[in-house]
Amino acid sequence: MSDNNYVHQLHAGAPGKPILVTLHGTGGDENQFFDFGRRMLPDATILSPRGDVSEFGAARFFRRTGEGVYDTVDLARATEKMAAFVTEVADAHGASAVLGLGFSNGANILANVLIEKGLFDASVLMHPLIPFQPKSNPALAGRTVLITAGERDPISPVPVTKALAEYFASQSAMITTEWHAGGHDIRPNEIEAVRALFEPYL
Repeated sequence: MSDNNYVHQLHAGAPGKPILVTLHGTGGDENQFFDFGRRMLPDATILSPRGDVSEFGAARFFRRTGEGVYDTVDLARATEKMAAFVTEVADAHGASAVLGLGFSNGANILANVLIEKGLFDASVLMHPLIPFQPKSNPALAGRTVLITAGERDPISPVPVTKALAEYFASQSAMITTEWHAGGHDIRPNEIEAVRALFEPYL
């Protein structure tokens, strides 16, 4: 494995099946969504890295200087590293498709890899926060994106979430949004939306 490695969990799937990358939120680790991914896509390769940045002991995928204020230099570093890591593992396992699921900080690094690189054929962004105007990327055309969000989420405000969905739509991605009435928490309707998104890859 190259210098792009992370501490991670890996389940090798069946030949000709996709790889699903699961990305935890701040303070989570490589176990947060690993078993969830295995249940969702039992024949897929499941890759769950741990964020390589510590914020007062909480693992993250990139640094920030305040709530919703990103260290853009470190975000760029993390995006390059994650894209290289996922590509390397996907190639090693002969993955038929590259799928991603991230929550909160994990959704943010997943979203930025999408914005910068494309890479993921289908992605679930659970409660993301992209507080800047993303650049245009023609590679997003035809890629599938699900955003799940809470109508009272204090960390991922509704207008910013809607702006991200509109961005993906403007890039000709196949975008779906799933809302619930709560905050920065995962609810059953989100899980059902994730299951529907990944069903074609079973």
